[in-house]
Amino acid sequence: MHITVFGGARPAPATPAYLEACELGKLLAEAGHTVLTGGYRGVMEAVSKGANEAGGHVIGVTCGEVEASHGVKVNAWVKEERHCATLRERLDVLIEDCDAAMALPGGPGTLTEIALTWNLMIVASIRPKPLILIGAGWQKMFGEMYSSLGDYTPPRQRRFLQFAPDVQKAVEMIEEQKEHRNENTA
Repeated sequence: MHITVFGGARPAPATPAYLEACELGKLLAEAGHTVLTGGYRGVMEAVSKGANEAGGHVIGVTCGEVEASHGVKVNAWVKEERHCATLRERLDVLIEDCDAAMALPGGPGTLTEIALTWNLMIVASIRPKPLILIGAGWQKMFGEMYSSLGDYTPPRQRRFLQFAPDVQKAVEMIEEQKEHRNENTA
């Protein structure tokens, strides 16, 4: 499967968030998945590093707008770069070219990626796919949203979001869903 991983650009090497992202990349590669990330630093770099070092294929989806505004370049762990002109094009590739998506902690950019993926599934613009949000923060945030704005997110829409407490459980969930998908296509 092609798995997109969303996450923040802030985690620095050797921090717990960076090491967790590295572990996710490693676990996905060991399970035989191709990893797609935004291709730059932080979580994107760490996931790319973990997957690359485990022998996995890493696709970095980069864009001129981000490079011009932030002065960043593709990270050294990316094996294949897909360069887009705009952030909107980059989001389309990250969302459309995957079989599943995961999100580690992040800020407004990560939230945008989650919300866009989720909404595109709600309106049937893209086929349903696993969207797994990793860590207690996402579950708490969306739990508060459901509680405070419940009528705006009925259960049929909530079913598109899945929550995992850690990267190990997230990969287990992907493997279970892959097996289920394979059983249904056999």
